[in-house]
Amino acid sequence: MGEQNHLSDSAFLKAVRGEPVPHTPVWFMRQAGRSLPEYLAIREGTQMLESCMNAELVTEITLQPVRRYGVDAAIFFSDIVLPLKAVGVDLDIKPGVGPVVADPVRTLADVEAIPDLTPEHVPFITEAVQTLTSELASINGGTPLIGFAGAPFTVASYLVEGGPSKEHAKTKALMFGAPDVWDALMRKIAGISAAFLEVQVAAGASAIQLFDSWAGALTPGDYQQHVMPHSSAVLERIGALGVPRIHFGVGTTNLLTLMGEAGADVVGVDWRTPLADGIARVGDRGVQGNLDPTLVFAPTEVMTARAAEVIEAGRAAKGHVFNLGHGVIPSTDPDQLARLTEFVQTYPLD
Repeated sequence: MGEQNHLSDSAFLKAVRGEPVPHTPVWFMRQAGRSLPEYLAIREGTQMLESCMNAELVTEITLQPVRRYGVDAAIFFSDIVLPLKAVGVDLDIKPGVGPVVADPVRTLADVEAIPDLTPEHVPFITEAVQTLTSELASINGGTPLIGFAGAPFTVASYLVEGGPSKEHAKTKALMFGAPDVWDALMRKIAGISAAFLEVQVAAGASAIQLFDSWAGALTPGDYQQHVMPHSSAVLERIGALGVPRIHFGVGTTNLLTLMGEAGADVVGVDWRTPLADGIARVGDRGVQGNLDPTLVFAPTEVMTARAAEVIEAGRAAKGHVFNLGHGVIPSTDPDQLARLTEFVQTYPLD
């Protein structure tokens, strides 16, 4: 536990616990990925899900942005649908399309055919996290690792639609028209997501983030009735392990209060919501965010001026972790992210 105690003094873990920080901690969603030339080089010739199941690749890709930027946390390199692939669901990630499922879920029998996830399904995850946490312990005085999983609604959407969707019409049709199938599917995925996170925490992850990328497609009432109980089940299981939980969705201005109440210690705020509004909505919780990801394409002084506004707004929160309001855009210049990281970490808080 020495390493964990040593990490607990990190700016990131202090911020998520709502304690005073030496500087505003910063990391970026999708920091490990397509914007880095070293990532593109190491991934060449390897399919996405194949790379997520290779402990050596996962370790190297997760470490790349930490070495390059000196960010305050590493995010475990994985994919929202990886746990489904690990339990045997027939799916693949098609370049330029996204996850494609061979046999979309329609019936209770379809749900029951999906196995529950156990640590034996994902030995590569345990191996990667153990290697990572041991390497990260000596980077920048100790860098925490954030565990990764997709939330039940977003994962369900891929399973029901058979692939990415803008309207989520089939997903909602199942939710409204076959509530028994929907409930069974959400319970199944909640169990898989929680187990996937438990494996990461058991192997040494210091915090977790639950990504509900598509929850913004829902009304607050539908979210509260059909989705929130299942996200709560995941967050409750991880809360029992004593690690901080970040909960993030896109286009979720009207859901931020509920996403916090689902069991989050920190709520991710996307760039569409002014951070001050997000802070008011989440109550006595930390916030993460929320610079518009396109601002890294602006002149440096414009980007840093807007970053300063985000940091200043974040002072009102119980705790603030600086991030973009969504993932790093693939064509982002890594040097610009390095300048942003340095700006946030050296911005005076007193």
